[in-house]
Parts: sequence; structure tokens; C-alpha cells
Amino acid sequence: MARDQKDHYYRRAKEEGYRARSAYKLLQINQKFHLIKKGDRVVDLGAAPGGWLQVAKELAGKEGRIVGVDLEAIEPIPGVVTFRADITAESTVERIKEAIGGEADVVICDAAPNLSGAWDMDHARSIDLSRSALALAEKLLRPRGHFLVKVFQGDMFTDFLAEVKQEFSQVQAHSPAASRKESAEMYVVAKKRISGPVRPGDVLEVQIESLGKSGDGVAMVNGFAVIVKGARLGERLRIKVGAVKPNFAFASIIERKD
Repeated sequence: MARDQKDHYYRRAKEEGYRARSAYKLLQINQKFHLIKKGDRVVDLGAAPGGWLQVAKELAGKEGRIVGVDLEAIEPIPGVVTFRADITAESTVERIKEAIGGEADVVICDAAPNLSGAWDMDHARSIDLSRSALALAEKLLRPRGHFLVKVFQGDMFTDFLAEVKQEFSQVQAHSPAASRKESAEMYVVAKKRISGPVRPGDVLEVQIESLGKSGDGVAMVNGFAVIVKGARLGERLRIKVGAVKPNFAFASIIERKD
């Protein structure tokens, strides 16, 4: 008997009407991180055969809008829009926006590359596919929107995780219980897309325009507040941005210019 036929989640998927055992991965991830809620607009990249689309529709409910994209055709799912497209193509962005009705609340991607059996190559292909999904998510997501993507672990994983942290306030690597123990897959859960003009690690020259309630200096960068610990009113500073939240950021002083 094949491994999948013995698999608990495979059997459950058959019994409960899901198209793939991976449906339980999304259910478990959402239970822990609350990415998808009622009424959300959700885009699933590399969505075939549709197990995650089924779950997304259940979670978003009748008020939600769900769009699935894949190079392969997806059998129809009630209340879900699907079409064939390449997620690396620029034209795909506008097609998705039209289908979803504007910006997405959540972008998810459980896609995997065609495997060669050579681990280094497969890992690199996985990272490349995940980067394509991230690039598309950046064009589709509303401010504070969420992103979920599967990545194979390997040498390039840490760098990819750092790239995601540049764009989202909360980022965590997670392996749900439904993932097979022998699998090298990992899910990157990214919440609250940053929409402000600064990113972690940015080095800027600013002037402290006001003081916050805690007494720390506040500089404005294109209308976005950056809180600088230990800064004094009126100082000109060279700073390094640390944590970035949806509405403000923290920074440390590198140099006092005055």
C-alpha cells in the first residue's frame, strides 16, 4: 500500500471532501495565526488541485472573495474564481486584481517546484518560486495584509526569511502538524504588511520634530513616525531603523550631526 493511502490526513481529506491532505496544513496554520477571517479577499498562488481554495472559502465565508491561480487547470469550486496563469508574469497581477475586486487581504502559496531529485537544485527552485510569490504578494496586498508561503529548508532559507521581514511586521517560520515528519518543507507566516516608507535596517538622516509620551524623539519620514530612543528635540541625527510597525518605527542613533 502506498504511503499516502496509509496517511491519516490523506484518509481524512478523502472522508471530508478535501482535494488534498494539504488542506489540514492551512486549517492548522490559520487556527494558530488567524490569517484568514470572515469576509476576507484571499489569493491562492499555485492553487491546484484546490485543497487550500476549499479551506480559504470556508474560512472567508459567503462574504469573502477567493481567487486561485495556477499553470494547471483547477476543477471548479463553488464561490471561487480560478484561472490559468504564470505567477511570475506581470500581466497576472492585473488579472488577479480584477478578479478579487481590488487589493487582497491575504495571499497564500503552497506551490512547489518540479522536483529533480538533486536537493541543492530543488531548494534553489523552491526559493525562486517563493520569491516570485512574495513579489506578487507585495503588489496585491493591502497595508497590514498577510502572506503565507511554503519553502524548502536549506542554505538560502535564512536569506529569504530576512527578505520577508523587510516587508511585514510579524514573521515566523512554522511547521504544522499535518506536514510529514520527513518533509523539508517549512511555512513562512508573515502578518501585517508594512506600508510605510522605511524598512528594518534603513540608515537615514533625520531631524527630531517632537517628543513622544515616553520622552523619546520622534522624526517624520514622508509622514511616517520614527521613534528614536534618547534623541532630543531639534537634533539632527543619523539613525538606523529597527522594528517597523504598521503606523510607526523604532530607530537607534548612529551619529549626532550637530
